[in-house]
Amino acid sequence: MIEQAPDKPLEIEELTPRRIVIELDRYIIGQGDAKRAVAVALRNRWRRLQLPEELAEEINPKNIVLIGPTGVGKTEIARRLAKLVKAPFVKVEASKFTEVGYVGRDVESIIRDLTEISMNMVREEERKRVAVEAAQRAEDRLVDLLLPSPPGKPSPAAPPEEREQYERARADHERSREKIRAMLKTGRMEEREVEVQVTRSDNPMVNVFSGAGLEGMGMDLSEMLEGLMPKKRKRVRMKVAQAREILQAEEAEKLMDQEKVKTEALQRVETSGIVFLDEIDKVVAGGSAHGPDVSREGVQRDLLPLVEGATVKTKYGMVKTDHVLFIAAGAFHHKKPSELMPELQGRFPIRVKLDNLTKEDFVLILTEPRNALIKQYRELLATEGLKLDFEPAAVTRLAALAERLNRHTQNIGARRLHTVMEALLEEVSFEAANLDREQNLTITPNYIDDKLSALVDDEDLSRYIL
Repeated sequence: MIEQAPDKPLEIEELTPRRIVIELDRYIIGQGDAKRAVAVALRNRWRRLQLPEELAEEINPKNIVLIGPTGVGKTEIARRLAKLVKAPFVKVEASKFTEVGYVGRDVESIIRDLTEISMNMVREEERKRVAVEAAQRAEDRLVDLLLPSPPGKPSPAAPPEEREQYERARADHERSREKIRAMLKTGRMEEREVEVQVTRSDNPMVNVFSGAGLEGMGMDLSEMLEGLMPKKRKRVRMKVAQAREILQAEEAEKLMDQEKVKTEALQRVETSGIVFLDEIDKVVAGGSAHGPDVSREGVQRDLLPLVEGATVKTKYGMVKTDHVLFIAAGAFHHKKPSELMPELQGRFPIRVKLDNLTKEDFVLILTEPRNALIKQYRELLATEGLKLDFEPAAVTRLAALAERLNRHTQNIGARRLHTVMEALLEEVSFEAANLDREQNLTITPNYIDDKLSALVDDEDLSRYIL
Protein backbone atom coordinates (compact mmCIF):
# COMPACT_ATOMS: atom_id res chain seq x y z
CA MET A 1 0.00 0.00 0.00
CA ILE A 2 1.37 3.40 -0.96
CA GLU A 3 2.05 5.71 1.99
CA GLN A 4 -0.08 8.79 1.40
CA ALA A 5 1.45 12.20 1.93
CA PRO A 6 -0.67 15.17 2.96
CA ASP A 7 -2.42 17.15 0.22
CA LYS A 8 -1.05 20.46 1.47
CA PRO A 9 1.73 21.74 -0.84
CA LEU A 10 5.14 21.43 0.77
CA GLU A 11 7.70 24.20 1.00
CA ILE A 12 11.14 23.46 -0.41
CA GLU A 13 12.74 23.27 3.05
CA GLU A 14 10.17 20.62 4.05
CA LEU A 15 11.17 18.36 1.18
CA THR A 16 13.55 16.03 2.96
CA PRO A 17 14.71 12.99 0.97
CA ARG A 18 12.24 10.77 2.81
CA ARG A 19 9.40 13.21 2.11
CA ILE A 20 10.36 13.42 -1.56
CA VAL A 21 10.23 9.63 -1.87
CA ILE A 22 6.79 9.58 -0.23
CA GLU A 23 5.56 12.17 -2.73
CA LEU A 24 6.98 10.21 -5.67
CA ASP A 25 5.35 7.04 -4.32
CA ARG A 26 1.96 8.64 -4.87
CA TYR A 27 2.44 8.38 -8.62
CA ILE A 28 5.25 5.90 -9.31
CA ILE A 29 5.35 2.25 -8.27
CA GLY A 30 8.62 0.66 -7.19
CA GLN A 31 12.06 1.88 -8.30
CA GLY A 32 13.06 2.74 -4.74
CA ASP A 33 16.77 3.13 -5.55
CA ALA A 34 16.07 5.67 -8.30
CA LYS A 35 13.71 7.63 -6.08
CA ARG A 36 16.26 7.77 -3.29
CA ALA A 37 18.98 8.93 -5.69
CA VAL A 38 16.95 11.80 -7.14
CA ALA A 39 15.66 12.73 -3.68
CA VAL A 40 19.19 13.11 -2.34
CA ALA A 41 20.28 15.05 -5.45
CA LEU A 42 17.36 17.41 -5.00
CA ARG A 43 18.00 17.91 -1.29
CA ASN A 44 21.67 18.63 -2.00
CA ARG A 45 20.59 21.56 -4.16
CA TRP A 46 18.70 23.05 -1.21
CA ARG A 47 21.64 22.32 1.09
CA ARG A 48 24.01 24.13 -1.29
CA LEU A 49 21.89 27.28 -1.16
CA GLN A 50 22.24 27.34 2.65
CA LEU A 51 26.04 27.61 2.41
CA PRO A 52 28.16 30.75 2.08
CA GLU A 53 28.18 31.95 -1.52
CA GLU A 54 31.92 31.29 -2.02
CA LEU A 55 31.56 27.63 -1.02
CA ALA A 56 28.19 27.15 -2.73
CA GLU A 57 29.70 28.14 -6.08
CA GLU A 58 32.24 25.32 -5.77
CA ILE A 59 29.68 22.54 -5.20
CA ASN A 60 28.61 20.87 -8.42
CA PRO A 61 25.23 19.14 -8.85
CA LYS A 62 25.23 15.36 -8.53
CA ASN A 63 23.98 14.45 -12.01
CA ILE A 64 22.34 11.07 -12.45
CA VAL A 65 22.15 8.33 -15.08
CA LEU A 66 18.99 6.18 -14.88
CA ILE A 67 19.47 2.81 -16.56
CA GLY A 68 16.49 0.71 -17.54
CA PRO A 69 14.14 -0.28 -20.38
CA THR A 70 11.33 1.94 -21.61
CA GLY A 71 8.20 2.28 -19.50
CA VAL A 72 9.70 1.56 -16.08
CA GLY A 73 9.37 5.13 -14.78
CA LYS A 74 12.58 6.99 -15.72
CA THR A 75 10.89 9.99 -17.31
CA GLU A 76 8.03 10.04 -14.81
CA ILE A 77 10.44 10.19 -11.87
CA ALA A 78 12.21 13.23 -13.32
CA ARG A 79 8.97 14.94 -14.38
CA ARG A 80 7.28 14.46 -11.00
CA LEU A 81 10.42 15.60 -9.23
CA ALA A 82 10.42 18.90 -11.14
CA LYS A 83 6.70 19.38 -10.53
CA LEU A 84 7.17 18.71 -6.84
CA VAL A 85 9.63 21.56 -6.38
CA LYS A 86 8.08 23.80 -9.08
CA ALA A 87 11.35 23.78 -10.98
CA PRO A 88 11.81 24.51 -14.69
CA PHE A 89 11.99 21.13 -16.43
CA VAL A 90 12.71 20.14 -20.01
CA LYS A 91 12.91 16.68 -21.56
CA VAL A 92 14.98 16.12 -24.67
CA GLU A 93 16.06 13.06 -26.63
CA ALA A 94 19.81 13.03 -27.04
CA SER A 95 19.44 11.13 -30.31
CA LYS A 96 17.57 14.08 -31.85
CA PHE A 97 20.71 16.18 -31.91
CA THR A 98 22.21 14.22 -34.74
CA GLU A 99 21.12 11.65 -37.30
CA VAL A 100 22.73 10.42 -40.50
CA GLY A 101 22.01 12.96 -43.24
CA TYR A 102 20.30 15.35 -40.80
CA VAL A 103 21.65 18.54 -39.30
CA GLY A 104 21.01 18.17 -35.59
CA ARG A 105 19.68 20.82 -33.23
CA ASP A 106 22.04 23.12 -31.45
CA VAL A 107 22.49 21.64 -27.96
CA GLU A 108 22.29 25.12 -26.43
CA SER A 109 18.64 25.10 -27.47
CA ILE A 110 18.10 22.86 -24.41
CA ILE A 111 18.90 25.79 -22.13
CA ARG A 112 16.92 28.22 -24.27
CA ASP A 113 13.89 25.92 -24.03
CA LEU A 114 14.42 25.58 -20.28
CA THR A 115 14.57 29.37 -19.94
CA GLU A 116 11.34 29.78 -21.91
CA ILE A 117 9.62 27.28 -19.61
CA SER A 118 10.93 29.13 -16.57
CA MET A 119 9.64 32.45 -17.93
CA ASN A 120 6.20 30.94 -18.48
CA MET A 121 6.18 29.54 -14.94
CA VAL A 122 7.09 32.87 -13.34
CA ARG A 123 4.67 34.79 -15.56
CA GLU A 124 1.84 32.48 -14.54
CA GLU A 125 2.67 32.92 -10.86
CA GLU A 126 2.71 36.71 -11.30
CA ARG A 127 -0.63 36.60 -13.15
CA LYS A 128 -2.16 34.80 -10.20
CA ARG A 129 -0.63 37.31 -7.80
CA VAL A 130 -2.15 40.31 -9.61
CA ALA A 131 -5.34 38.51 -10.69
CA VAL A 132 -7.67 40.35 -8.29
CA GLU A 133 -6.45 43.81 -9.23
CA ALA A 134 -6.36 42.91 -12.93
CA ALA A 135 -9.95 41.68 -12.75
CA GLN A 136 -11.01 44.95 -11.11
CA ARG A 137 -9.29 47.00 -13.79
CA ALA A 138 -10.81 44.87 -16.54
CA GLU A 139 -14.23 45.40 -14.99
CA ASP A 140 -13.69 49.17 -14.98
CA ARG A 141 -12.81 49.05 -18.68
CA LEU A 142 -15.90 46.95 -19.43
CA VAL A 143 -18.10 49.49 -17.68
CA ASP A 144 -16.53 52.21 -19.82
CA LEU A 145 -17.23 50.18 -22.97
CA LEU A 146 -20.84 49.45 -22.03
CA LEU A 147 -21.76 52.97 -20.94
CA PRO A 148 -21.41 56.10 -23.08
CA SER A 149 -19.01 58.77 -21.83
CA PRO A 150 -20.45 61.33 -19.37
CA PRO A 151 -21.25 64.80 -20.66
CA GLY A 152 -18.36 67.24 -20.81
CA LYS A 153 -17.81 69.56 -17.86
CA PRO A 154 -19.13 73.07 -18.54
CA SER A 155 -16.79 76.03 -18.54
CA PRO A 156 -16.56 78.23 -15.40
CA ALA A 157 -18.44 80.95 -17.29
CA ALA A 158 -21.42 78.67 -17.99
CA PRO A 159 -24.79 79.72 -16.46
CA PRO A 160 -25.88 78.06 -13.18
CA GLU A 161 -28.62 76.08 -14.96
CA GLU A 162 -26.06 74.41 -17.24
CA ARG A 163 -23.80 73.54 -14.29
CA GLU A 164 -26.77 72.09 -12.35
CA GLN A 165 -27.76 70.06 -15.39
CA TYR A 166 -24.20 68.74 -15.64
CA GLU A 167 -24.17 67.72 -11.95
CA ARG A 168 -27.47 65.83 -12.36
CA ALA A 169 -26.17 64.10 -15.53
CA ARG A 170 -22.94 63.13 -13.75
CA ALA A 171 -24.89 61.71 -10.78
CA ASP A 172 -27.11 59.74 -13.17
CA HIS A 173 -24.00 58.49 -14.96
CA GLU A 174 -22.45 57.29 -11.70
CA ARG A 175 -25.64 55.47 -10.73
CA SER A 176 -25.72 53.83 -14.17
CA ARG A 177 -22.10 52.73 -13.75
CA GLU A 178 -22.90 51.08 -10.42
CA LYS A 179 -25.90 49.29 -11.94
CA ILE A 180 -23.81 48.00 -14.83
CA ARG A 181 -21.04 46.98 -12.44
CA ALA A 182 -23.56 45.01 -10.37
CA MET A 183 -24.90 43.32 -13.50
CA LEU A 184 -21.35 42.40 -14.55
CA LYS A 185 -20.69 40.85 -11.15
CA THR A 186 -23.85 38.72 -11.35
CA GLY A 187 -23.12 37.61 -14.94
CA ARG A 188 -26.18 39.27 -16.47
CA MET A 189 -24.12 41.10 -19.13
CA GLU A 190 -22.11 38.14 -20.45
CA GLU A 191 -23.97 37.95 -23.78
CA ARG A 192 -23.86 41.70 -24.45
CA GLU A 193 -21.48 42.73 -27.25
CA VAL A 194 -18.75 45.34 -26.89
CA GLU A 195 -16.05 46.66 -29.18
CA VAL A 196 -12.52 45.90 -27.96
CA GLN A 197 -9.13 46.79 -29.33
CA VAL A 198 -7.04 43.62 -29.71
CA THR A 199 -3.42 43.19 -30.73
CA ARG A 200 -2.85 41.35 -33.99
CA SER A 201 0.51 40.27 -35.40
CA ASP A 202 0.03 40.45 -39.17
CA ASN A 203 3.70 40.26 -40.09
CA PRO A 204 4.16 37.14 -42.26
CA MET A 205 7.95 37.46 -42.10
CA VAL A 206 7.90 36.53 -38.40
CA ASN A 207 6.66 33.05 -39.22
CA VAL A 208 8.99 32.67 -42.19
CA PHE A 209 12.13 33.37 -40.18
CA SER A 210 11.20 31.62 -36.95
CA GLY A 211 11.97 28.01 -36.12
CA ALA A 212 14.69 25.62 -35.07
CA GLY A 213 16.87 26.44 -38.04
CA LEU A 214 17.95 29.75 -36.48
CA GLU A 215 18.97 28.40 -33.07
CA GLY A 216 22.65 28.58 -33.86
CA MET A 217 22.52 32.27 -34.71
CA GLY A 218 22.57 33.21 -31.02
CA MET A 219 19.60 35.52 -31.30
CA ASP A 220 15.90 35.30 -32.03
CA LEU A 221 15.44 36.84 -35.48
CA SER A 222 11.67 36.56 -35.29
CA GLU A 223 11.63 38.74 -32.17
CA MET A 224 13.85 41.30 -33.87
CA LEU A 225 11.42 41.48 -36.79
CA GLU A 226 8.51 41.93 -34.41
CA GLY A 227 10.36 44.87 -32.88
CA LEU A 228 10.93 46.44 -36.27
CA MET A 229 7.32 45.90 -37.30
CA PRO A 230 5.16 46.57 -34.22
CA LYS A 231 1.94 44.67 -33.69
CA LYS A 232 -1.24 46.32 -34.89
CA ARG A 233 -4.30 47.20 -32.81
CA LYS A 234 -7.63 46.29 -34.33
CA ARG A 235 -11.17 46.92 -33.07
CA VAL A 236 -13.23 43.74 -32.80
CA ARG A 237 -16.79 43.20 -31.58
CA MET A 238 -17.18 40.37 -29.11
CA LYS A 239 -19.25 39.26 -26.15
CA VAL A 240 -18.51 40.57 -22.68
CA ALA A 241 -17.38 37.13 -21.46
CA GLN A 242 -14.68 36.96 -24.11
CA ALA A 243 -13.74 40.63 -23.74
CA ARG A 244 -13.25 40.21 -20.00
CA GLU A 245 -10.58 37.55 -20.55
CA ILE A 246 -8.70 39.70 -23.05
CA LEU A 247 -8.87 42.83 -20.92
CA GLN A 248 -7.86 40.97 -17.77
CA ALA A 249 -4.83 39.49 -19.54
CA GLU A 250 -3.82 42.94 -20.76
CA GLU A 251 -4.18 44.46 -17.30
CA ALA A 252 -2.21 41.62 -15.73
CA GLU A 253 0.64 42.28 -18.17
CA LYS A 254 0.62 45.96 -17.19
CA LEU A 255 0.70 45.15 -13.48
CA MET A 256 3.60 42.70 -13.74
CA ASP A 257 7.13 43.93 -13.21
CA GLN A 258 8.63 42.45 -16.39
CA GLU A 259 12.21 43.00 -15.29
CA LYS A 260 11.53 41.24 -12.00
CA VAL A 261 9.88 38.35 -13.86
CA LYS A 262 12.89 37.97 -16.13
CA THR A 263 15.37 38.10 -13.25
CA GLU A 264 13.42 35.51 -11.25
CA ALA A 265 13.07 33.21 -14.27
CA LEU A 266 16.78 33.29 -15.05
CA GLN A 267 17.65 32.65 -11.42
CA ARG A 268 15.34 29.62 -11.29
CA VAL A 269 16.98 28.11 -14.36
CA GLU A 270 20.42 28.53 -12.85
CA THR A 271 19.61 27.28 -9.33
CA SER A 272 16.77 24.77 -9.80
CA GLY A 273 16.51 23.92 -13.52
CA ILE A 274 16.30 20.21 -14.41
CA VAL A 275 17.24 18.79 -17.82
CA PHE A 276 16.16 15.22 -18.60
CA LEU A 277 18.39 13.74 -21.34
CA ASP A 278 16.58 10.68 -22.65
CA GLU A 279 18.09 8.05 -24.97
CA ILE A 280 21.60 8.95 -23.85
CA ASP A 281 22.68 5.41 -24.75
CA LYS A 282 21.97 6.14 -28.42
CA VAL A 283 24.81 8.64 -28.63
CA VAL A 284 27.37 6.14 -27.34
CA ALA A 285 29.92 5.46 -30.07
CA GLY A 286 30.55 1.88 -31.15
CA GLY A 287 34.26 2.12 -31.78
CA SER A 288 34.22 3.05 -35.47
CA ALA A 289 36.39 5.95 -36.58
CA HIS A 290 33.92 7.27 -39.13
CA GLY A 291 30.23 7.43 -40.00
CA PRO A 292 27.48 7.58 -37.34
CA ASP A 293 29.90 6.91 -34.47
CA VAL A 294 31.74 10.15 -35.14
CA SER A 295 28.42 11.96 -35.12
CA ARG A 296 27.39 10.33 -31.84
CA GLU A 297 30.63 11.27 -30.16
CA GLY A 298 30.17 14.77 -31.53
CA VAL A 299 26.87 15.03 -29.65
CA GLN A 300 28.63 14.00 -26.44
CA ARG A 301 31.30 16.64 -27.01
CA ASP A 302 28.61 19.27 -27.59
CA LEU A 303 26.73 18.25 -24.44
CA LEU A 304 29.85 18.23 -22.28
CA PRO A 305 30.19 22.04 -21.88
CA LEU A 306 26.54 22.35 -20.84
CA VAL A 307 26.94 19.66 -18.18
CA GLU A 308 30.33 20.96 -17.01
CA GLY A 309 29.08 24.53 -16.83
CA ALA A 310 28.72 27.02 -19.65
CA THR A 311 27.10 30.39 -20.27
CA VAL A 312 24.31 30.29 -22.84
CA LYS A 313 22.83 33.31 -24.56
CA THR A 314 19.03 33.43 -24.50
CA LYS A 315 16.67 36.19 -25.56
CA TYR A 316 16.11 36.98 -21.87
CA GLY A 317 19.78 37.19 -20.95
CA MET A 318 22.79 35.01 -20.22
CA VAL A 319 22.24 31.75 -18.35
CA LYS A 320 24.93 29.82 -16.49
CA THR A 321 24.47 26.04 -16.46
CA ASP A 322 26.94 25.27 -13.65
CA HIS A 323 24.19 24.25 -11.23
CA VAL A 324 21.52 22.92 -13.59
CA LEU A 325 20.70 19.31 -12.64
CA PHE A 326 21.08 16.87 -15.55
CA ILE A 327 19.32 13.52 -15.34
CA ALA A 328 20.26 11.21 -18.20
CA ALA A 329 18.42 8.00 -19.01
CA GLY A 330 18.79 5.10 -21.39
CA ALA A 331 18.08 1.41 -21.80
CA PHE A 332 21.76 0.53 -22.40
CA HIS A 333 20.79 -2.82 -23.92
CA HIS A 334 23.85 -3.04 -26.15
CA LYS A 335 26.00 -0.30 -24.66
CA LYS A 336 27.28 0.56 -21.21
CA PRO A 337 27.48 3.88 -19.38
CA SER A 338 31.22 3.26 -19.15
CA GLU A 339 31.39 3.63 -22.96
CA LEU A 340 30.43 7.30 -22.76
CA MET A 341 33.27 9.79 -23.07
CA PRO A 342 35.32 9.74 -19.84
CA GLU A 343 34.79 13.48 -19.36
CA LEU A 344 31.01 13.06 -19.63
CA GLN A 345 31.02 10.01 -17.35
CA GLY A 346 32.72 12.08 -14.68
CA ARG A 347 29.87 14.59 -14.75
CA PHE A 348 27.29 11.87 -14.00
CA PRO A 349 28.59 10.38 -10.75
CA ILE A 350 25.32 8.69 -9.74
CA ARG A 351 24.12 5.68 -11.71
CA VAL A 352 20.95 3.81 -10.84
CA LYS A 353 19.57 0.69 -12.48
CA LEU A 354 15.78 0.52 -12.61
CA ASP A 355 14.08 -2.85 -12.28
CA ASN A 356 11.84 -4.48 -14.86
CA LEU A 357 8.20 -4.31 -13.81
CA THR A 358 6.60 -7.50 -12.54
CA LYS A 359 3.00 -8.64 -12.42
CA GLU A 360 2.77 -7.43 -8.82
CA ASP A 361 4.02 -3.99 -9.92
CA PHE A 362 1.38 -3.88 -12.66
CA VAL A 363 -1.36 -4.65 -10.12
CA LEU A 364 -0.21 -1.69 -8.01
CA ILE A 365 0.15 0.59 -11.06
CA LEU A 366 -3.44 -0.20 -12.05
CA THR A 367 -4.90 0.56 -8.63
CA GLU A 368 -2.68 2.48 -6.21
CA PRO A 369 -1.30 5.77 -7.60
CA ARG A 370 -3.38 8.94 -7.67
CA ASN A 371 -3.42 8.73 -11.44
CA ALA A 372 -3.97 4.95 -11.52
CA LEU A 373 -5.17 3.70 -14.89
CA ILE A 374 -8.33 2.06 -13.54
CA LYS A 375 -9.26 5.28 -11.73
CA GLN A 376 -8.83 7.21 -14.97
CA TYR A 377 -11.11 4.93 -16.97
CA ARG A 378 -13.66 4.77 -14.16
CA GLU A 379 -13.96 8.55 -14.05
CA LEU A 380 -14.01 8.94 -17.84
CA LEU A 381 -16.88 6.49 -18.28
CA ALA A 382 -18.75 7.88 -15.27
CA THR A 383 -19.28 11.04 -17.31
CA GLU A 384 -21.51 8.94 -19.59
CA GLY A 385 -23.45 7.42 -16.69
CA LEU A 386 -21.57 4.11 -16.74
CA LYS A 387 -20.31 2.81 -13.41
CA LEU A 388 -17.19 0.75 -14.08
CA ASP A 389 -15.78 -1.67 -11.53
CA PHE A 390 -13.00 -4.28 -11.56
CA GLU A 391 -12.93 -7.46 -9.51
CA PRO A 392 -9.56 -7.95 -7.76
CA ALA A 393 -9.04 -11.16 -9.75
CA ALA A 394 -9.63 -9.20 -12.96
CA VAL A 395 -6.92 -6.70 -12.04
CA THR A 396 -4.51 -9.56 -11.42
CA ARG A 397 -5.48 -11.11 -14.75
CA LEU A 398 -4.81 -7.84 -16.59
CA ALA A 399 -1.43 -7.49 -14.90
CA ALA A 400 -0.50 -11.06 -15.85
CA LEU A 401 -1.46 -10.44 -19.49
CA ALA A 402 0.64 -7.25 -19.61
CA GLU A 403 3.65 -9.03 -18.11
CA ARG A 404 3.27 -11.93 -20.57
CA LEU A 405 3.08 -9.59 -23.55
CA ASN A 406 6.17 -7.70 -22.41
CA ARG A 407 8.03 -10.95 -22.00
CA HIS A 408 7.10 -12.48 -25.37
CA THR A 409 7.00 -9.36 -27.55
CA GLN A 410 8.82 -6.06 -26.92
CA ASN A 411 9.17 -4.95 -23.31
CA ILE A 412 7.57 -1.50 -23.12
CA GLY A 413 7.04 -1.55 -19.36
CA ALA A 414 3.95 0.09 -17.87
CA ARG A 415 2.95 1.48 -21.27
CA ARG A 416 1.72 -2.04 -22.06
CA LEU A 417 -1.11 -1.49 -19.60
CA HIS A 418 -2.42 1.38 -21.73
CA THR A 419 -2.65 -0.77 -24.86
CA VAL A 420 -4.26 -3.65 -22.96
CA MET A 421 -6.83 -1.38 -21.28
CA GLU A 422 -7.71 0.31 -24.57
CA ALA A 423 -8.28 -3.04 -26.27
CA LEU A 424 -10.32 -4.30 -23.32
CA LEU A 425 -12.62 -1.27 -23.09
CA GLU A 426 -12.76 -0.20 -26.73
CA GLU A 427 -16.34 -1.40 -27.28
CA VAL A 428 -17.52 -0.06 -23.93
CA SER A 429 -16.00 3.37 -24.64
CA PHE A 430 -17.64 3.43 -28.07
CA GLU A 431 -21.14 2.54 -26.82
CA ALA A 432 -21.15 4.38 -23.47
CA ALA A 433 -22.57 7.58 -24.97
CA ASN A 434 -25.62 5.68 -26.30
CA LEU A 435 -26.81 4.46 -22.90
CA ASP A 436 -30.35 5.55 -22.02
CA ARG A 437 -29.80 5.32 -18.29
CA GLU A 438 -27.10 4.65 -15.73
CA GLN A 439 -25.62 1.19 -15.97
CA ASN A 440 -23.05 -0.85 -14.09
CA LEU A 441 -20.26 -2.88 -15.66
CA THR A 442 -18.09 -5.15 -13.57
CA ILE A 443 -14.95 -6.45 -15.25
CA THR A 444 -14.29 -10.08 -14.36
CA PRO A 445 -11.50 -12.49 -15.39
CA ASN A 446 -13.96 -14.18 -17.77
CA TYR A 447 -14.78 -10.83 -19.39
CA ILE A 448 -11.06 -10.21 -19.94
CA ASP A 449 -10.52 -13.66 -21.40
CA ASP A 450 -13.47 -13.19 -23.71
CA LYS A 451 -12.16 -9.87 -25.02
CA LEU A 452 -8.41 -10.41 -25.06
CA SER A 453 -7.42 -14.07 -25.00
CA ALA A 454 -7.60 -14.50 -28.76
CA LEU A 455 -5.35 -11.49 -29.28
CA VAL A 456 -2.86 -12.55 -26.63
CA ASP A 457 -2.64 -16.15 -27.89
CA ASP A 458 -2.01 -15.04 -31.46
CA GLU A 459 1.52 -13.71 -31.06
CA ASP A 460 1.71 -12.19 -34.54
CA LEU A 461 -1.57 -10.34 -34.02
CA SER A 462 -0.64 -9.18 -30.55
CA ARG A 463 2.49 -7.52 -31.93
CA TYR A 464 0.29 -5.21 -34.00
CA ILE A 465 -2.62 -4.65 -31.61
CA LEU A 466 -1.28 -5.10 -28.07
